Amino acid sequence: MTRPGDRRSNGWLQPLRIRRATGKDREAIWQIIHAVVSRRNTYAFNPDISRRQALAYWFSPKTRCYVALSEQKIVGSYILKANQPGLGSHVANAGFMVAPWAQGRGIGRGMAEHCLHEATRLGYRAMQFNFVVSTNTTALRLWKNLGFKIVGRLPSAFRHCRHGFVDVYVMYRKLRPAA
Repeated sequence: MTRPGDRRSNGWLQPLRIRRATGKDREAIWQIIHAVVSRRNTYAFNPDISRRQALAYWFSPKTRCYVALSEQKIVGSYILKANQPGLGSHVANAGFMVAPWAQGRGIGRGMAEHCLHEATRLGYRAMQFNFVVSTNTTALRLWKNLGFKIVGRLPSAFRHCRHGFVDVYVMYRKLRPAA
């Protein structure tokens, strides 16, 4: 049986193990964050973000951090948290990063499915992505395939390294209550 985090890709099953991140994972996570952010095409983080700043954000006390492993190597990471405090805390927010050398293998989808399962298990009623760059067609296709809808557009909100100022989408999906 395929569980969240197990994906069929190119005709074979690639085992993807997803677990909570630990302090021992920090260097591998930093390498992924640095590689993704330095491309300047999907994340609004300062491309020169320091290791300390990046890991402080990713391992924030109000954030749950997970890693995806393939063949015992960390190939991606995601964070899960409340989108807003207090009266908005029933809506989840998440961020995903896949190592550039591991992209295109279903790792993002595996983490997304795992995240949706975790968010539901933790009692969140919906998930919202606040900043999906309009030129990130891979992410847009994945989120739409997983039932997310574009509920807002922020004109020229991201300064893309090649395309200049591009729009950003807010995407939203309700979650099924845990059984």
